[in-house]
Amino acid sequence: MIKYYNKELILPYFILFVVLLLSIYPLLYMVSTSLMTAGEASNQYLFPKKLMFENYLQVWESNNFQKYTINSIIISFVIVSGVLCTSIPAAYAFAKINFPFRDIIFYGLLISLMIPEIIALLPHLLIIRGDIFPLPFGPSWMNTLQGLTVPFFGNVFLIFLLRQYFRKIPNELWDAARMDGATHFFFLRKVVIPMSMPIIVTIALFAFILAWNSFAWPLLILTKEDWFPVTVSIYSFIREVGANYNLLMAASLISIFPVLILYFFTQRLFLESISNFGLKQ
Repeated sequence: MIKYYNKELILPYFILFVVLLLSIYPLLYMVSTSLMTAGEASNQYLFPKKLMFENYLQVWESNNFQKYTINSIIISFVIVSGVLCTSIPAAYAFAKINFPFRDIIFYGLLISLMIPEIIALLPHLLIIRGDIFPLPFGPSWMNTLQGLTVPFFGNVFLIFLLRQYFRKIPNELWDAARMDGATHFFFLRKVVIPMSMPIIVTIALFAFILAWNSFAWPLLILTKEDWFPVTVSIYSFIREVGANYNLLMAASLISIFPVLILYFFTQRLFLESISNFGLKQ
């Protein structure tokens, strides 16, 4: 059978191939270096002569790495739960409920996205320390789980994504449900959420990644090691192992395994939500 090739596609595919190589090279470099000896990593060999899988075991058993990984998992799942509990009702209200100044409030929230995150750290820190108003569950949330998680519950960007998705749901469905005596809460729970599972899984994935990669905030409010996440652990690990790049790469790879596993199991819904954004109501 004769196959015909479109010459016009050669350049686009070549560019995509180059972009793919540039994208995966850092990961391939991490994998290769993590399996080297300290000498091979220092000499910047391209491939290890012998696969040193014991590097991963050494990292896992050192510097309380297991405890800090569990801390990150707990922190991330608490943040994901909080984001879902706040973002879904807020996005539904902005998309389907007419209330006074709705659009003004929504666009005001969007304007806040232009404020660099680093600038918001100081106000958040003052609130967490209890310097602005009294806090429940203690005079201060420093070195606590709630201090690490609650400030991340409200995410304007994720609310925006959900709101845009909810707006595509026909209003006729709400009109029919209202005629049957349904409330907004019932309609949200029984109709909107089941129809929006792809985007809900997507924002949960985004929230998990943001929480997992958080570094500046834990470093700012934690003075004790009880709730150190894995990102802060790697920062401490750098000072411990120095120029042992093989161990540093092994630690970095271990830290991203949960994110890779989570994406592997949710990629179908993630891609479905992205493709649905291009569809009109």
